[in-house]
Amino acid sequence: MTTLHPPVDDADVPRYWRELGLLGLVDVHVHFLPDQVQKKVWQYFADGETHYGVAWPLAYALPEDERIATRERLGVRAFSSLPYPHRPGMAAWLNDWSAEFAQRRPRALHSATFYPEPEAQAYVAEALERGARIFKVHVQVGRFDPRDPLLDPVWARLEETGTPVVIHCGSGPLEGEHTGPVPMTGLLERYPRLQLVIAHLGMPEYRDFLDLAERYERVHLDTTMFATDFTEKLMPFDRADLPRLAALQDKVLLGSDFPSIPYPYAHQLAALHRLDLGEEWLRAVLWHNGARLFSIEA
Repeated sequence: MTTLHPPVDDADVPRYWRELGLLGLVDVHVHFLPDQVQKKVWQYFADGETHYGVAWPLAYALPEDERIATRERLGVRAFSSLPYPHRPGMAAWLNDWSAEFAQRRPRALHSATFYPEPEAQAYVAEALERGARIFKVHVQVGRFDPRDPLLDPVWARLEETGTPVVIHCGSGPLEGEHTGPVPMTGLLERYPRLQLVIAHLGMPEYRDFLDLAERYERVHLDTTMFATDFTEKLMPFDRADLPRLAALQDKVLLGSDFPSIPYPYAHQLAALHRLDLGEEWLRAVLWHNGARLFSIEA
């Protein structure tokens, strides 16, 4: 039996998933945004020293076609686009753009978003009717409480449909007024069947979000930036909790934050590999869980 080695660079990524016996990768935490929005996001990260206290070099600040080509070379068979608004009046426009993006990029999961505003119920319903398969919420950037009453009909509808929602709700890499486990616990007490995907494994409140994934049947965790050298220096994960992460094998999904990551994509996979949770865990996280959630065949 040969020993599986982690990928040494992006060109080595297909070798890695093939040796695991997979058809490719399913990445639930990827961002493709309108050009003018994407440029502003990259400008923010480029000033990482100011915002995060550390440099945040952008590994994939490339034109859209080149980013798509990179996805293909890596073997990412399905990925989200995850738009998110930072103020009222943006979400419906972002949803229109994301619907068009999904039409012209066949591997893209039709993504949508929302914000606590009176129009949210209507445009979320419209996005679902148009085929949205995944939603994105960013509590820290949006600076809102996910329990805002304006969102009650939205959460009720998403609980009913079982549509996955990737939600950045942990207090890392930046704390927000409404980040952390308390608002999310309150939300799940009201809507316990929500299909939530906790971004970044809830960093740095990893343990609290492991609790929620253990307690609620439809709560998942994504691996975005988790266990990488970059994140471990800022918000390390307590290795004493690895057995809990192993036990949640069927509820952990590959996420990357591509393209706005400060290291090569291969490093995210290598970071998960060195957790030493076994090949079955890796197969579940890199392909099977995402493929099951979104009915991906190849």
